[in-house]
Amino acid sequence: MEAIAPLLLLSYIEGLPTDRDRALFGICLYTTARVNEACSLHTADVYGKDGRVRDRITFRRATTKGKQETRSVPVSPELRELLMGYRSDRPYLFPGRWGRGHICPESADAILRAAFKRLGIEGASTHSFRRTAITWMHNERVPIKHIQSISGHKSLSALQRYIDVTEKDKEMAIGTLNFWM
Repeated sequence: MEAIAPLLLLSYIEGLPTDRDRALFGICLYTTARVNEACSLHTADVYGKDGRVRDRITFRRATTKGKQETRSVPVSPELRELLMGYRSDRPYLFPGRWGRGHICPESADAILRAAFKRLGIEGASTHSFRRTAITWMHNERVPIKHIQSISGHKSLSALQRYIDVTEKDKEMAIGTLNFWM
């Protein structure tokens, strides 16, 4: 699985049929959240009592991989716009089918796979949003420790597996070796 061109993912998000789906996968892209972390968010983790989108999304320890620590991720203007278009009056931000619990990650995956199939996108999954965001931040020269803090990776070696290196990246790296000029 590899990162997908961010513009393709953005156009895909805009093309999702519901505000809920755009908010769900927008959270995955703009916060590097795993799909299960996004699915299990509480409404209060994203919206204040006044109904406004909070400045930070809180991913509770109980829902993160390894269940070791809560993390808080700033909300970008782009994500804020997606979240302003969606509201949930239930305890979970993305309620399950019959209002019990939250949407299950398998249902989110099925929604995404059907949409990718309609668009002819192959080799993508819910994890593509996370990989794309991490690769994008790395390519934009965001310090690796900052990316680690946002993504919640416990080790740098685990995080580095998410960073795709293209042939163009290699050419640019070699191009910096201009010792004699």
